[in-house]
Amino acid sequence: MSRLASGAAAIGIGTDVVDDAELSRLEARLPPLLSVIAGMVDLTGFFTLGHIFTAHVTGNLVMAAAAAVHGGPFNMAQALAIPVFMLAVAAVWLIGEASHRHGASLARLLLVVQSVLLAALLIFSVITKPSADPFGLTAGVSVMIAVSAMACQFALLRLAIPGAISTAVMTGNLTNTVLSLMDLLAKGRALPSADAIRLKRSLHLLVGFLMGCVVAAVAVSTLRDWAWSLPLVLSGAAIALSAAK
Repeated sequence: MSRLASGAAAIGIGTDVVDDAELSRLEARLPPLLSVIAGMVDLTGFFTLGHIFTAHVTGNLVMAAAAAVHGGPFNMAQALAIPVFMLAVAAVWLIGEASHRHGASLARLLLVVQSVLLAALLIFSVITKPSADPFGLTAGVSVMIAVSAMACQFALLRLAIPGAISTAVMTGNLTNTVLSLMDLLAKGRALPSADAIRLKRSLHLLVGFLMGCVVAAVAVSTLRDWAWSLPLVLSGAAIALSAAK
């Protein structure tokens, strides 16, 4: 192999090592903050936009089906949230493909996309005040923007940080936590390193999501539609965190 080829190979290996290190850093630091954002968006949407889940999208399918079977009030936005979520995930995939980015670089790009969507949601909500008519057209539009922002977060983890666990679906994190604690109690000794890391990360995400819900509940009661400013601010913090070395 020539010196030039050897040098190029060495540069490539060095770049891969740096990328892997940066991705590991993001995998450890970013998800807890994203879980707080998800908790804020989910609860703010639930209380101001007609009891619709903007992060736990499948919950809308259950509620829509229940309303259809039992004849309760049907909210079209609940049914539309599912296909809109799917389209938003597909759009994020297209953005990733068009950018030719991967790993930490792609994560930063998609964090910006999430922030743009949350900024649009805040501006639209402040102007139209959808909380005044949570079952109206403006509330439905707000739901779709919020769902798209959460779809971006789901897709971000899958495409850019595949080793991270879900920041919005807490059922899996709660399952991991309980099973790890049961292993710890039953075996009477420290968990293996991988299980201990999984337990720590699951707990961080559970606490983060709960904190986001609590803060959002207070914000909704005092700020109403301006409550969307809080997840936007944290989304900007997530971008800064992803760029920090």
